[in-house]
Amino acid sequence: MPLSGIKVLDLTSVVVGPAATLRLADLGAEIIKIEAPDGDLLRTLGGPSPSGALSGKFLHFNRDKRFVCLNLRARDGLKALRTIMQSCDVFITNLRPDSLTRMGLDAAACRAAKPDLIHCTITGFGPGGPYRGRPAYDTVLQAASGLAGLTIERDGAPSFAPFLAADHVVAEIAAGAIAAALVRRFRTGEGSTVEIPMLETMAAFVLQEHLGPATFDPPLGPPGDRRVLDPFARPVATQDGWIAITANTDAQAKEFLRAVGRADLIDDPRFATVAARVKNSNEWFRLREESLARNTTAHWLALFAELDIPAMPCHALATIADDPHLTAVKLVERAVHPTEGPVQTVRPTLMIDGEPVRSESPAQPLGWDTRKVLAEAGYSGAEIEALVRSGAAIEGGT
Repeated sequence: MPLSGIKVLDLTSVVVGPAATLRLADLGAEIIKIEAPDGDLLRTLGGPSPSGALSGKFLHFNRDKRFVCLNLRARDGLKALRTIMQSCDVFITNLRPDSLTRMGLDAAACRAAKPDLIHCTITGFGPGGPYRGRPAYDTVLQAASGLAGLTIERDGAPSFAPFLAADHVVAEIAAGAIAAALVRRFRTGEGSTVEIPMLETMAAFVLQEHLGPATFDPPLGPPGDRRVLDPFARPVATQDGWIAITANTDAQAKEFLRAVGRADLIDDPRFATVAARVKNSNEWFRLREESLARNTTAHWLALFAELDIPAMPCHALATIADDPHLTAVKLVERAVHPTEGPVQTVRPTLMIDGEPVRSESPAQPLGWDTRKVLAEAGYSGAEIEALVRSGAAIEGGT
């Protein structure tokens, strides 16, 4: 695996950090997840579970990791974390900057103790601005970045993407930045200080997509990709469901018009070219809705597949896992968890050298690997026992 032999100390919680280290785990890194005595909030915030300690959401974001529980408010607990860090290549956290500095876990302190360390922080807001150090969750960042506000023009009111879009995007960027820093370390022996500020990251995505005519000085028009913001830029209702179709090229548009029985519009100047369809996107989208309502989803999918027009069913949550493609590639698999019983797992989606990456172990109860990891860091059995007795470390099932 590309990151085999790389050890990551993971002091993150909820979604953005765990999603980043999940990606690193998929690439072969060993992830040592550090939790406080009350555990990652996602253990309970992620919904109910048979044991009451491992929510389904926590299971999905924390497979293929090792679980260590330390009380970082205790001097010996914090010392244990720093000791474990000495054997790690990467330290990643989404604690706020002031908290890191207070505990001596900021980049300057950590890299002074271990110069070749890659120190990565995921922050809500980058340095230099008035929001630095404020608390931030995904929805707050969707709003501040303009992502939620994109629907004001389309629907008349802002709305959140109904999944943690900012957390997922930033997590992938963090994993990529860490991988790049590892490449530099292999070349030079130098560590790195990496920070991914979530507001700036998501605002940049929105502006790259929508600044458009306002890019120029003077502006050539208001910001916003009108085609994407059109109220009719949405999945289209058929006789019995919903379908998503995108006919962007002129050839695809002509085939679409023939397929829906509107060949008479092929030479219509409103729809004859890409530029014309963008300019008249509202009329083009209305035409789609009127046409596709006349037959079933299955009819249109079969016809569009034959004509090589990009189209897919629009799934609801209850039907995603039953999609014929996802069923064939076994995206969702059944397993038996050691404490939670029968579960559905979402497998890694990466393929390395033509082979799918396999998950090696499920998420485990709080402190499951505490004793083992402390022993590997050089603590004796008596020292570990003393940490556990004092409450500086909490042991789990091993």
